[in-house]
Amino acid sequence: MPRIALATYDSRPQPNRDRDLPVLLAALREAGAEADAVCWDDTEADWAAYDLVVIRSTWDYSWRAAEFVAWAHKCGTATRLANPAEVVRWNTDKRYVGDLAAAGVPVVPTRYLAPGDGPDLPEDHEYVVKPTSGAGARYAARYAPGQREEAVRHLQRMHEEGFTAMVQPYMRAIDTGGERALQFFGGRLLHASRKRAVLEPGAAYDADKVPHPDLEPWTPTPAELAVAEHALAAVPDAPELLYARVDLVDGDDGQPRVMELELVEPNLFLFLHPGSVEKVVAAVLEAAGR
Repeated sequence: MPRIALATYDSRPQPNRDRDLPVLLAALREAGAEADAVCWDDTEADWAAYDLVVIRSTWDYSWRAAEFVAWAHKCGTATRLANPAEVVRWNTDKRYVGDLAAAGVPVVPTRYLAPGDGPDLPEDHEYVVKPTSGAGARYAARYAPGQREEAVRHLQRMHEEGFTAMVQPYMRAIDTGGERALQFFGGRLLHASRKRAVLEPGAAYDADKVPHPDLEPWTPTPAELAVAEHALAAVPDAPELLYARVDLVDGDDGQPRVMELELVEPNLFLFLHPGSVEKVVAAVLEAAGR
């Protein structure tokens, strides 16, 4: 009987927001595994006691990225970790978008402003500012050229907290075509979904945001699938990935571009695709048995 840990986070005082976690735990146990949900920062956790640790909903990691990466390396030394610690290290810093671009992957154009850099912001088009370590649109906002003062204060706040900022053009097609998320599990396309734009005009960077508004099932186009597979093939050292989510949005030319590549703790949206649970369980059990 394989022992499997699903790494999550303690979201006290409210319950864990991962709707898929109890479903996946129950399905793994029904399939014969001994499965536990364990907080990644639980100092009493014995990771070596598990055949496989699957990072699932560690959704507080971006506030503690260095600590989380150190945990991943420690856990990956004690047992098999999915995804591997080196993937975690690379993917927790969104400067990986530059790596993808260098590999020829179509991406949203991105510049980086580290602490100490000046506020080099666009003056002729709408743009987005967000941190290189972030999730759920935390510290992200969109700005019109006339909102430079607000954007500069946003940059100053991030730099004061040690964050490097990403500056990207606002992809206008997201207002009509939405953002598509292609989920892969066990090396195969699992399912896809679409949501509308998260960043509303005028919303403050530190305001609460709905991370997945109007989420719905989606059938990816051949072009979307090709870009997603190109992005996954460009991950350094072509590691073995148990799971991946590729977030796409159309450019002004109508062609899909990678907005983000989620290899650490992507929401699987199994509640939207209940038929995928069996495939996920099979892939997890296969990984635990290697």
